[in-house]
Amino acid sequence: MTYSISDAFALLGGLGLFIYGMKVMSDALQKSAGSSLRMILRKMTSNTFMGVMTGFIVTALLQSSSATTVMVVSFVNAGLLNLAESMGVIMGANVGTTITAWIVSILGFKVKISAFALPIIGVSFGLMFIPSKKWKNVGEIAIGFGLLFIGLSFLKDSVPDIQQNPQILSFIEAYTHSGIWSVILFVFIGFVLTVVVQSSSASLAITLVMVAQGWIDFKMAAAMFLGGNVGTTITALLAALIGNIHAKRAALFHCVFNVLGVVWVMLILDEFLMVIDQIIVWMFGHSTLGQTQSAEDTTIALSIFHTVFNVLNTLVFIWFIPQLEKWVVKIMPSTDEDDEQTYLKYL
Repeated sequence: MTYSISDAFALLGGLGLFIYGMKVMSDALQKSAGSSLRMILRKMTSNTFMGVMTGFIVTALLQSSSATTVMVVSFVNAGLLNLAESMGVIMGANVGTTITAWIVSILGFKVKISAFALPIIGVSFGLMFIPSKKWKNVGEIAIGFGLLFIGLSFLKDSVPDIQQNPQILSFIEAYTHSGIWSVILFVFIGFVLTVVVQSSSASLAITLVMVAQGWIDFKMAAAMFLGGNVGTTITALLAALIGNIHAKRAALFHCVFNVLGVVWVMLILDEFLMVIDQIIVWMFGHSTLGQTQSAEDTTIALSIFHTVFNVLNTLVFIWFIPQLEKWVVKIMPSTDEDDEQTYLKYL
């Protein structure tokens, strides 16, 4: 098998189109419902559980946990949310981002959306000429949706055919049988990938494509998912660099929360994956941890893993928000009294 430079550029182009489609869709969703979503964020954080639900809903609508967490950091910076309120929203955002994995795994691999993605873009393009901003935003959302799945289709078509040419995997095979060190390596790969593409959703999609093509197995893909969970915190940390002490603490909590979640699940990863595998056996009648595994079923298993992990992580830590708040404040103390004051720099 020959894999040329042009094939590699086609792979990069598919990735770029996927990320661009997600950005177009996310930006259009924010323009369409931005003000109402900001109102939801402000009003629906009266308690922690409402904050979690708000974070979930907003992220599910925006299809970007990064957009939600950056919004939360900016609200904390402006004094519209306090640290404890922001914690609940950030937890909910982590659960909301699992929707992307389900969309990609079910629609991207089970349904050939790319076949009618172009007609969707063609019809939606006409909406861009309607004077109404509402319909223009709807057109942008649909165009972004179409571009996203065309990009995913290019990604799948541009990767080398591993199943027909297993020798290509020889260099990866050397790193998949070292026990916990292999898991740590693939967690790091998932982290770096998410930081590079600046989107956990794109990182998840790439991981699902790698599984569908037979590059990696269920366990290593789960490790990459965990790494992506940590990598997605970078966006909020960057946004908080120019913020006040409260914004920095909110971003730090996002990082601490995700890292703690990855640590505890790695301690019981084998048992955790066996539980997910039993769910797949119940659903499809066969295991995803054996030698023979269906790529489509494995992508579903990964979506279940991603969802169960984020839901459990939220259910575990939601009871410790006061303690986590004190811990974050202790890690990042104020330098003077002015640090603790929140104010709007621009009105």
